[in-house]
Amino acid sequence: MNTPVRPKLAAVATTYFKYSHAQHIVDRFLDGYGWNGTHHYPPMDLVSLYVDQVGNTDFSRERGARHPSMKLCSSISEALTLGGGKLAVDGVVLVGEHGNYPRNEKGQTKYPRYEFFQEIVKVYRASGRSVPLFNDKHLSWNWEWAKQMYDTSRELKFAFMAGSSLPVTWRTPSVEMPQGARISEALCVCYGGVDSYDFHGLETIQCMVERRQGGETGVRWIEAYRGDRFWDALREGIWPRPLMDAALCRSHTLTPARAGFNHVFPSTDDMRRLVRDPVAYRYEHADGLKCTMLLMNGLVRDFNFAAYVNGAREPWSTQMYLPMPDGRTTLANFFSPLVNNMEKMFLTGQATYPVERTLLTTGLTAAGVESLYQKQTRIETPHLGIRYHPSKESTFWRT
Repeated sequence: MNTPVRPKLAAVATTYFKYSHAQHIVDRFLDGYGWNGTHHYPPMDLVSLYVDQVGNTDFSRERGARHPSMKLCSSISEALTLGGGKLAVDGVVLVGEHGNYPRNEKGQTKYPRYEFFQEIVKVYRASGRSVPLFNDKHLSWNWEWAKQMYDTSRELKFAFMAGSSLPVTWRTPSVEMPQGARISEALCVCYGGVDSYDFHGLETIQCMVERRQGGETGVRWIEAYRGDRFWDALREGIWPRPLMDAALCRSHTLTPARAGFNHVFPSTDDMRRLVRDPVAYRYEHADGLKCTMLLMNGLVRDFNFAAYVNGAREPWSTQMYLPMPDGRTTLANFFSPLVNNMEKMFLTGQATYPVERTLLTTGLTAAGVESLYQKQTRIETPHLGIRYHPSKESTFWRT
C-alpha cells in the first residue's frame, strides 16, 4: 500500500511575532488548529521559512528549534529550493503583513508583497515549473504591481489565491447571499484604518455582491468622504440610512449612545460624538450596483453587512464574526477557515474562490486612498473593469 505523498510548503513572511499574520498562519501549518470539533493537523509539511525582519519579539527562531524539519532560510530563493538549484516545494504561503516598512505620501505602507512575489516567480521561471501560491491580504499597495501579479499567475498557470479572512469566517446569522440575487445597494459598517482595514470592509462587501445576477462586472468610479464631508453626506442621504442602521443592528460591539443605557440606538449626533475621523468609500459597479464602505472607529469594532436584495423593502443583513484572541490563546480563530482554504488549494491545485475578487478589492483600496489624497474627489476607474463569476460553493465557516 502506497503512503500518500504529503505536499511540502515554503512560507515567506515580512515578520513573525505574537499576533502577527505570520504567526496566525504559519503556526497553524506547524502545530495544527481547532476544526470541526477536533484538533486538525494539515496533511502537508511546512519545510522552510524566510522572515525578512527578525526583531526582539521574533517567534521564528523558537519555531525553528521546536520544528527541526522546518529550515530557516536567509533568502526567498533558498526557502523555495531548500538550498538546491530548483524549486523543491509544492506550495508557497506569502505573508507580507506587519513589520517596519516605509509609508508613502498617501499613507500607504509599502509592504513588499510584490517584491516577494517577484522573487518567488523568479524561482518558478528558472525551474521550468510553478506551484500554488497564497498571498495574504491585498496583492500590493500599488495597482500596477497588483495587476502584474495577477497577469503573471495566469501566464505561468499556477493556482493563485489571496485576500482577507472576512469572506471565510463565521457569519451571524449564518447566511449566504442567494446565487443570482438582484442587489440594488450594499453597505458595510466597520472600523480600522485607511489602507488596512478598509480592505477588509471592501472584501466583506465584495464576497456578497459578487454572487448577484450576472456575476461581477467591475467598478466605474469611487469617491471618498472624510470628517465633516462624511457627516454632510450622511445627512444628505448619499448612502441609504436604513441600510446603515440595519448593519449597525448586527454589531456585537456597538458603543452605548448613553452612559448606562446600552439599549439606546445612536442618533446622528451620538455618532458624531463617538466616532473619530469617519471615512466612507462610495462606488458604482458597471451594472449600476452602488456600494458603500464606512469606517466608524469609536462606534463599532466589527464588520457588518446590509443590502437591498430581490426588491425587498427590508434590508438583508449579517455580520462577519471575528472572535479576537482573549488572552488564553495566541491565535485568532478566524484565521482557521483561511488556512483551511489554503490547504484545499495546495492539495488540489485549484483555488477555492477567485483571485479576481481580491484583484478588484486591491484596486478599490488603492483608488479609495487616491480619492482621499486628491481631496476626496471622485476617481474614475476604467482599469477596474474586472469581470468574473464567484465559486458555486460557499466558502464561509458554518460550524
